[in-house]
Amino acid sequence: QVQLAESGGGPVQPGGSLRLSCLVTGHMYRMYCMAWFRQAPGKARAGVAALESDGTVTYADSVKGRFTISKDNAKNTLYLQMNSLKPEDTAIYYCAADKRSAVVAGAARYWGQGTQVTVSS
Repeated sequence: QVQLAESGGGPVQPGGSLRLSCLVTGHMYRMYCMAWFRQAPGKARAGVAALESDGTVTYADSVKGRFTISKDNAKNTLYLQMNSLKPEDTAIYYCAADKRSAVVAGAARYWGQGTQVTVSS
């Protein structure tokens, strides 16, 4: 049974940084794409960043140059380094994993419970 668990969220001031972690338990198919999504109050869930099994990374335009997605296979952990945070980054952040096509469609099989990020002064 595969489970994803996010951590690292919390309150932060504009311009600050935060690193989110997603711990994977169970055995994940090595060809699965892993990604971060977020959902702000009153808005639809949106993709933030994705990391494919071959190392290809994709970012939403709104976070390019500020966020970095990476993984540590030895620790079974996916990361999202967030720098220069803005109030509009406030959202619940979710980790997801599945075939690339499912992740792109926002219909990944595996999701974490989410971690809250609040950017305010």
